[in-house]
Amino acid sequence: MNKEYDVIVVGGGNAALCAALSAREHGANVLVLERAPQASRGGNSAFSGGGLRMVHHGLEDIKSFAPELTSEQIARSDFGAYTAAQYLDDLGSMTEYRIDPDLAELFVNQSTDTVRWMRGHGVRFAPQYEWNSYQQGDRFVFPTGFVIAIVGGGRSLMDAEYEAAERLGITIRYRARTLRLLHGASGIEGVCVATNRVEKEIRARSIILACGGFESNREWRARYLGPGWDLAKVRGTRYNMGDGLRMALDAGAQPHGQWSGAHACAWDMNAPDYGDLAIGSAYSKHNYPWGIMLNADGRRFLDEGADIFTNTYAKYGRIIMEQPGQFAWQIFDSKTLPLLHGAYRIKQVTKVTAETLDELVAKLDGVNRTRAMATLTEFNSAVRSDIPFKPKTRDGRSTTGLAIPKSNWANAIDTPPFVAYAVTSGITMTFGGLKITTRAEVVDTEEQSIPGLYAAGELVGGIFYFNYPGGAGLMSGAVFGQIAGEQAARHALGK
Repeated sequence: MNKEYDVIVVGGGNAALCAALSAREHGANVLVLERAPQASRGGNSAFSGGGLRMVHHGLEDIKSFAPELTSEQIARSDFGAYTAAQYLDDLGSMTEYRIDPDLAELFVNQSTDTVRWMRGHGVRFAPQYEWNSYQQGDRFVFPTGFVIAIVGGGRSLMDAEYEAAERLGITIRYRARTLRLLHGASGIEGVCVATNRVEKEIRARSIILACGGFESNREWRARYLGPGWDLAKVRGTRYNMGDGLRMALDAGAQPHGQWSGAHACAWDMNAPDYGDLAIGSAYSKHNYPWGIMLNADGRRFLDEGADIFTNTYAKYGRIIMEQPGQFAWQIFDSKTLPLLHGAYRIKQVTKVTAETLDELVAKLDGVNRTRAMATLTEFNSAVRSDIPFKPKTRDGRSTTGLAIPKSNWANAIDTPPFVAYAVTSGITMTFGGLKITTRAEVVDTEEQSIPGLYAAGELVGGIFYFNYPGGAGLMSGAVFGQIAGEQAARHALGK
């Protein structure tokens, strides 16, 4: 490990591997340093559902990403289209227009080509019918740009990218924790790495940081996200401790983005403290639009039907964290139970069932039962039953007269059996990070690029604020990973 490399990539998830593959394609000798052991490699990407939000123009694009589609699937599918303007509008509205416009435009406009590039490295895609389509007659309709997902999810994504890296001769070291950046006359010139607690210096002409945010670091969560966040579950890897951020800040990098913000969603209350690769994203509980959520006081506390789940799930975890005891119960009846995704049917789920609402409420641990029954009664009386229920498209079936309305998909909870699922907040990634240029160069506090230092993935700041459109994280990581790899290779090779 003492040999000199052209490019060192710190991290082992999707952004890191895209950076490594891109750098190798541009002629660089590449080393990847993954803090996790090989069995746990892949960062947060390995835990993801594998969805990618990208620009597409309908059937021909989808067929090019997923050529295995059958003629029957094609005949029964309406994939719609998702323009760059629509993508940018979604990013803008969900981040309250704080997103860096140059970075947003770059990753949106390069999203389609990047997915094609990933396919060229062995990543396979298919439309995600279960999560993001609804049936209209005999056809499946995709109402958003969130159409494509990796076949096999995040683990398959990472397996494909690691196999591609090995084919291209990229060196990978596991259990390698990067401790600090090495400075020299020409900028960043290497890293200090600890393997089995033994430190070594490794020289390289370019360094790419792609090792995630600080969501696994309890102390940093409490410091930056606020009180109580040290109690949150971590949906993904335990290894995202903020090492890349710390090293870069020590080197003079400029912090950027929303350091008090994070992607967090409804997560099974009794899930382990960190993600389980055998379960992946199945602890998530995203079907709240078909029911209601009650907190410990027995009250509803958000609009479950404000929008389709891909536009709200990443911000509702924060609201759950703000509730008494940091938990809630999602409640459904037999009318909507068939709509629930497979994540609600894993054996590790925390749920109670009953034939009457009185019996159900009595089983809701930690909940004010009197207030809960009153809330259910009040909600059932407020449902606009004159408006048809249309799952997976905004149907306007709402409530009237409630302090917190339900804007879509409101159904009285009145048909047994009744089922409730206990959830808390599962944090996926933090939004604060480093400032980069459109060439993925890390910028210092004087707005100058730090020579030899690049970044991609979740430790890039300025992309997500307050909320997150589903599928944009993997897409952003892949785009900026590819850019970082190319630019790092060019710098290292003097091009």
